[in-house]
Amino acid sequence: MAIFKNTNISFESKNGDTVIGNEAYFQGTLTAKGSLRIDGRVDGSIVDAKIVTIGKSGKIKGDISCEVCYLCGEVKGNVTALDHIEVLSGSRVDGDLRAPRIMLEEGALFNGNCSMEQARKGHADKAEKIEKLEKTEKTEKTDRTEAK
Repeated sequence: MAIFKNTNISFESKNGDTVIGNEAYFQGTLTAKGSLRIDGRVDGSIVDAKIVTIGKSGKIKGDISCEVCYLCGEVKGNVTALDHIEVLSGSRVDGDLRAPRIMLEEGALFNGNCSMEQARKGHADKAEKIEKLEKTEKTEKTDRTEAK
């Protein structure tokens, strides 16, 4: 006899979601390649995430760098997004916002500066840095092979 009705439950993570729950506390630099939801507390930077969502109970003390950012909680630090930032009602941001598109909903508290730059520049710079890094790695690998 099965305890659960649905036996086709899969625990595979296909989209790379990471959750910091209500009671969780994280200190340091958090690197997430997929989506990230924070309902707890983070003291440190968040980098490389695709989508960062700060829930109503989420508190961040540090900078956020991602593609898309949805803010519902508290952020004390700068937020940089390649695509857009949404600061929703009930949230509080003490820091600068930098993205091509920024939305501040009525009821949100924001203390800082906004900078709206073109997205293509950020994508082009990132692609250029990656390309240079790959060329450097290939050159170093070739040099090591020839040295042997």
